[in-house]
Amino acid sequence: MGKAGQALRQILDSYNISQSLLATGLGVERPIVFRWFHEQTDPTAETVALIVKALHNINSSAARDFVQAYLGSLTHTPQTASTQELPQSERVNIGVLAQFFNNTTNSYKYLFFLSLLDILKRRHFETLSPISFEEIIIEMLANAWYPHTYFKLSFGTQDQIANKLDSLELEITEPILNFRDTDKKLLRKIIQSQNLEDIITFIGKYVPFRLIRPFFAGETRGLLDAKVNQTIVNLANNQFEKTKPIYCFNSQSLKDCSAILLHQDWVEYIAENYSIVRGWVSWEWLGYMQKCNPSVPAVANKLFPPQQRESLANQTKFWKLVLENTEVRCIYSNLVLTTDNISLDHYLPWSFVAHDLLWNLIPTIPSVNSSKSNNIPSIDKYFHKFIEFQHLGLTVSQNKMTDREWNKYIESYLADFKITDRNNLLDLEILRVAYTSTVLPLVSLAINQGFSGNWLY
Repeated sequence: MGKAGQALRQILDSYNISQSLLATGLGVERPIVFRWFHEQTDPTAETVALIVKALHNINSSAARDFVQAYLGSLTHTPQTASTQELPQSERVNIGVLAQFFNNTTNSYKYLFFLSLLDILKRRHFETLSPISFEEIIIEMLANAWYPHTYFKLSFGTQDQIANKLDSLELEITEPILNFRDTDKKLLRKIIQSQNLEDIITFIGKYVPFRLIRPFFAGETRGLLDAKVNQTIVNLANNQFEKTKPIYCFNSQSLKDCSAILLHQDWVEYIAENYSIVRGWVSWEWLGYMQKCNPSVPAVANKLFPPQQRESLANQTKFWKLVLENTEVRCIYSNLVLTTDNISLDHYLPWSFVAHDLLWNLIPTIPSVNSSKSNNIPSIDKYFHKFIEFQHLGLTVSQNKMTDREWNKYIESYLADFKITDRNNLLDLEILRVAYTSTVLPLVSLAINQGFSGNWLY
């Protein structure tokens, strides 16, 4: 199943926390935690935040390590990743770092710091030369490209990242899921080839200076906004060894600032704690993006390109069993489906739901699936056929599988459709009501986000 269930099992076992204790802390029934623990269903990204709070009340270290385990793969770090409690240091001020994203109203600071971390790692934490605003902003656009282009996530009503990306001519013909390179070489190369002058000016005007303002909160409090940036430049450059901001600037003159120079103590701290620091920033960005996209499912799975897609072996096994025991026609082409020539179709595009749950998957002809792509099928022509296909699959599989095996396959139906009696899945009208109340609102949301609707084969 998903990453959250795996992380939860690891932490509950490590800290000897019972499922009942966690269920009580969350205010849910124990079977819900049981299904997460055994990876039968996965808690949503929104529920993960509640789990962290509940674990923190039980054992703060468990909460920290759960976030590490959960965000480790999402942030593409080789170890476990995030924490709400940054490691302390005698050389640098961690308390100020923890304030970086207080009262943040757009994505720029998150993307700037994430991108700075990516560049640092790519340089193997060698910082003899300055890092230009241009290099960081190219990295920012590369980091923002995936959630914007593939999942159409909002970056906030006042945020201009999406508009800046749309203004670029990013003609990328590679399949999006091929972008598993954490260095984003292809993206950076294409972005760098564009005219970026206005974007660099726009982002570079405030973000590099305001990010480190917490180091000089007292000195800049009450200043006219027009004087803040120059004051930060003066303080950062003149108090570099005393106050130790993360970086200073390549010029004392605001108009000539075009690069940053990192403090060696901070470079060493980040190198020693890279997974935790990047995970912490990712966690903070996730919280911001969830606020910007409150109705969007699985936001956590949409911020970073997957290193690989989950296998559909079990789902394919399910549908092949159905096809072996009854004649079924593709709901789009009306062609007879055979076990040796099928492709599993995400009725709601994977790029919207970001999961491979069985209730959203049906077999179809490979060429039809390719033609459908990320479009939303016509509700009038295909929706009820889709439900009837799902009902047939549930009915046939229930007759041909053992109870234990069938129960495992239907967990996502029960959890997401809020059906308590598994036998209700075999009642076509009950299933129709469940699909209508659950899937149709998601269809509307997807179309509002920009996915093409009313697709016809």
